[in-house]
Amino acid sequence: MLMVFHHLDKRIAEDVAFAESRIRGETIAAEDVMHDVGAISVMSSDSQAMGRIGEVVSRTWRTADKMKRQRGHLPVPAGNEELGVPHASIYDRADNFRIRRYIAKYTINPAIAHGVSHVVGSIEVGKLADLVLWTPQDFGVRPSVVIKGGMPVYAQIGDANASIPTVQPILNRPMFGTLPGAVRNTSLAFVSQASLDEDFGAIARTYKITKQLEPVRKCRFIGKKDLKLNCALPKVTVDPETYEVHLNGELCTCEPASELPLTQKHLLF
Repeated sequence: MLMVFHHLDKRIAEDVAFAESRIRGETIAAEDVMHDVGAISVMSSDSQAMGRIGEVVSRTWRTADKMKRQRGHLPVPAGNEELGVPHASIYDRADNFRIRRYIAKYTINPAIAHGVSHVVGSIEVGKLADLVLWTPQDFGVRPSVVIKGGMPVYAQIGDANASIPTVQPILNRPMFGTLPGAVRNTSLAFVSQASLDEDFGAIARTYKITKQLEPVRKCRFIGKKDLKLNCALPKVTVDPETYEVHLNGELCTCEPASELPLTQKHLLF
C-alpha cells in the first residue's frame, strides 16, 4: 500500500529503503500497548492510506481483543473513582474497565479533543441523540440501526423487492434520516465562536448552510488529564537505532496477531 500510494518502485533500492523507514515493527507493536495502558487517548484514521475511517470501530475492538489475549486482565488504576469506576472484584473480573477505556477512544475523547463534547460524544441529556444499536454477535462490526439526531439513518434491511423485510441479502441501507430535509435538522456544522458573535446568521447566508451551527469550545484549554479513562502520561523514549520504545524505562512491545475477531464471517451476508 505504501509503495503504491507514494508512487514508489520496488525495483529501485532507494524507494524500498524509504518504505522500510516509514514502517517500523517496533513502534507499531508499541502503539497497541500504549493504547491499552491509556497513553494514547484517541483511536482515529488516516484520510486515505494507513487507516480507513469505516473500520475505526472494528479495529478498536480488534486491538482490545489482542491486548486482552496477550496482556491479560486490565486492572482498574487508582484514581478513577470519580469517573464511576469501582474497584469491586466482580467488576474487575468482567474487564469492563478495558471496555470503557476503548469505547472512550472513539466517542467522548475525540469530541473533547475537537471541542465538541458539549453536544456530541456521549449519551447525555442535552446532546444530539446519535446512537448505534448492535446485535451482540455483530457488535463492533455490523450495526443493526444507526440513529442520527433521533432519526434512523441506516438499518439492516432485506431486499427491497421482497414481500417481507427479512429476505436476504440483509444489508445496511439508507433510511428516512438520510434525506436532505432530515439532515438539516439532525446534523451540526461546527464553527468558531468568533464567527457567530458578530452576526449569527452571516455564515449560514454566505455559504447557504442549512444545518444547525454550533461553536467549538475549550479547544485551547484542554490537556491529557481531560481525556476520559485514557489520561496516562508515561515517560516515552524511542531508541534512534533500533526504534525500540520504552515506557517508564520498560520495553513496550507485543507479538503480532495470528488471528483477529470481527472479520470475514461477520460480512458474508
